[in-house]
Amino acid sequence: MLTSIKNVVFYHIYPLGFCGVINNKKNILSASGFDKFDDKWINHLKNMGINSVYFGPIFQSSYHGYDTIDYLKIDDRLGTNDDFKNIVSKLHDNNIRVIIDGVFNHVGRDFWAFVDVKNNKANSQYSSWFNIDFNGNSNYNDGFYYEGWEGHYDLVKLNLYNKNVRDYLLHVVEEWVHEFDIDGIRLDVAYLLNKDFIKELRLTTNKFNNDFWLMGEMIHGDYNSIVSPEMLHSATNYELYKGLYSSHNDKNYFEIAYSLNRQFGEYGIYKNLTLYNFVDNHDVNRIATIINDKRYLNNIYTLLFTIPGVPSIYYGSEWGIEGDKSITDLNLRPELSIDNFDNDDKSKKLEDFITKLISIRKNNKELTLGIYKEFIVKNKQFVFGRYLNDNWIIILLNLDDKEEYIELNSIFKKKDIINLLDENDKYINENNKIIINMKPFSSKILKEI
Repeated sequence: MLTSIKNVVFYHIYPLGFCGVINNKKNILSASGFDKFDDKWINHLKNMGINSVYFGPIFQSSYHGYDTIDYLKIDDRLGTNDDFKNIVSKLHDNNIRVIIDGVFNHVGRDFWAFVDVKNNKANSQYSSWFNIDFNGNSNYNDGFYYEGWEGHYDLVKLNLYNKNVRDYLLHVVEEWVHEFDIDGIRLDVAYLLNKDFIKELRLTTNKFNNDFWLMGEMIHGDYNSIVSPEMLHSATNYELYKGLYSSHNDKNYFEIAYSLNRQFGEYGIYKNLTLYNFVDNHDVNRIATIINDKRYLNNIYTLLFTIPGVPSIYYGSEWGIEGDKSITDLNLRPELSIDNFDNDDKSKKLEDFITKLISIRKNNKELTLGIYKEFIVKNKQFVFGRYLNDNWIIILLNLDDKEEYIELNSIFKKKDIINLLDENDKYINENNKIIINMKPFSSKILKEI
């Protein structure tokens, strides 16, 4: 996976929501929840050009997947280990790789080792697996205090300074690779994980697959703190996520331009990293909900697929579905049927636009390997380029509600220029200048022919 990671386009699925089973009680299903992920969905991913799927939590849990009960057993609500093995095999047969969530910072209160502590208190051989004070008490009246994840006591913090805990989790990862043949892991709340554990994980995964990909969730902080040759290969780019929507809502392209230059410009602090870029996920409002005007969507997705890094689509957002977490996170994690969108012209229009962007990205190495350079930044217009082996691709964005003309001092060597988003949209490079007419809320991707 690493050898071609820059060519990857991710599709992110939150399985318990996607399969419609998050509120189901255990052991009452007559069929696997994973049955929802059928050939129609795989064909949908292939048709869009998706080549990697990131599945959120899939192992036995008490409720939402991040409160793990058993790291080695697929959640009953989703199906069996064999069900997931079959999904991975099918995806691999279609040249789609798979990464899964590794939730190693905390477990649920029903996790077997914590249950032993609840039963045996200080006499439990697992008491040192957690951060426990037997002189205190918990919110659940356990007779001892324990550290929860950021104040959430349904999520019991693991003591990753304990070698037995680390060894157990590394064994879990080895079992995942052996049984399911996964291609990588996304580490939940990686910003809280013990750095020595991350290094041990990297050494472990290097042993059985040099192409194995490790990505960490970083909501804040310096991505260089966990992304390095000794630790993770990538991190979630939350800094860029914020700028992608707020620069449009504020009609201020200076914001996203600043972030891109800070990260990937000539002196960019992350210019040598391959970060995981997204416009929404299972923890934040859907992009179609958070923006002030749906007409911004095309420009936002144009940015996502033309900037440095690895782009990801959160399931359903290719159809512009909405989701507001202000009442419950479940609004971000719905059950979806692909049949509901096949005949919806508005939804298909956005899907087709994203599919076109994916194709352009895959067929133009400038967009996956090229150096980033900013050209023009205004409140409502933004022009930047990607450069590789003497070849340029120039991306233009107009956020205004009226037509604009952008005069570009051309860096193209040839005379004929084409807009890759519309092959009938052509320009002539005369006297090293090009004048481009930009419709309201539009983007163009220019390349010489």
